[in-house]
Amino acid sequence: MPRVDAVVECPVHDSFRVQQAAGLFDVPLGERASERFTVELPDLADDWQIGLIVGPSGSGKTTVARHAYGERLFKSADWPADRAVVDAFDPLPVRQTVGLFTAVGFSSPPSWVKPYRVLSRGEQFRCDLARALAIADCRLGTVDSSDSAPIKSAIRNPQSEIPLVVFDEFTSVVDRNVARVCSAAVAKAIRSGRVQKRFVAVTCHYDVAAWLTPDWTLDMADCRLARGCLRRPRIRLEIHRCRLEAWRLFARHHYLTGSLAPQARCYLATWDGAPVAFCATLPVIGRKGHRRFTRIVTLPDYQGIGIGSRVVEAVAQLHREEGLRISVTSSHPALIQHCKASPYWRTSNVKRNRQRHAGTHLHPNYRDCTGRMVVSFEYVGPTAGAVGCSPSKPELRSQPNPSPRRQPWD
Repeated sequence: MPRVDAVVECPVHDSFRVQQAAGLFDVPLGERASERFTVELPDLADDWQIGLIVGPSGSGKTTVARHAYGERLFKSADWPADRAVVDAFDPLPVRQTVGLFTAVGFSSPPSWVKPYRVLSRGEQFRCDLARALAIADCRLGTVDSSDSAPIKSAIRNPQSEIPLVVFDEFTSVVDRNVARVCSAAVAKAIRSGRVQKRFVAVTCHYDVAAWLTPDWTLDMADCRLARGCLRRPRIRLEIHRCRLEAWRLFARHHYLTGSLAPQARCYLATWDGAPVAFCATLPVIGRKGHRRFTRIVTLPDYQGIGIGSRVVEAVAQLHREEGLRISVTSSHPALIQHCKASPYWRTSNVKRNRQRHAGTHLHPNYRDCTGRMVVSFEYVGPTAGAVGCSPSKPELRSQPNPSPRRQPWD
């Protein structure tokens, strides 16, 4: 196991104030101040995917990471002030860029077309994380831009040749709720193979460990290396039938429109009592007993860990138990990928780019796809029982209509 021995030093400039401050606490003064950090880290040739270097501020985390990994330590660069963030990932194809956005939980198309400077701190953090992964793609490996292919860089190469990304100040600028969701999103993308990278997070926040599930953790507080993957906490979601007013919290985050038909059947998902996702269904025009999803929104702070797709499946199962057929049509890569891989959905239609059809006199607000490919799926459900739960997925609990006092949107 490699041993890292890092020494940092700097000159001490003598002055009256320096002498006075040192004298207050009997600090010994020399011409130079130095500190040594000696730790053990796993070999790059070992079989691991995710690592974590954690510890208090000033404990030597960045020093050790820079000494051990050199140029692999991501250095943030300036973002163009007059271009959308999606334009800053050239030469990666757009599908590859969108895949990286989705992998880090940055799944809001309206934000993709904005400049970096106008985004929230949480969105900027996710963009930096996506850029770090993209730089590794450009430096090593190839690009596969097919619709359903995973993000690839070192295809079929040994583990030691898969690009390594080391990200300093991981989750330091975001609130802790965003931190845990983003950590889980990155871990999910890497371990599923959608992002073929190895990743080392460097942070002073210990709370990300349970969500990042690292294969090894170096705690700089005592310079000890621990191996073993923690078990990610279970996510328990509750599904509520809700009133139309709940849509107001989610409307601005929908990538097409903020409007919602008054006859829509609405559902709200909560996590620890906080609203996280919303979906609504409408009857399919001309098809009795058949409904479709018309709105599916997960709040930005909770994107990237599969909450939206699990909520859609739970609501679809509720419809199926009523004897109704239920379909979803989407152009969002994450939802399409989930439905294609799930045995609970079957592909019913694929519409390539075409012009929009105008609404009818009975349904003047009906919108068809325009300039984009959309895929339709029908929910067929599990062979037996309701939608199951697993430790790696959110646990869904359907709830009846909550009383007005419990509705968080009132």
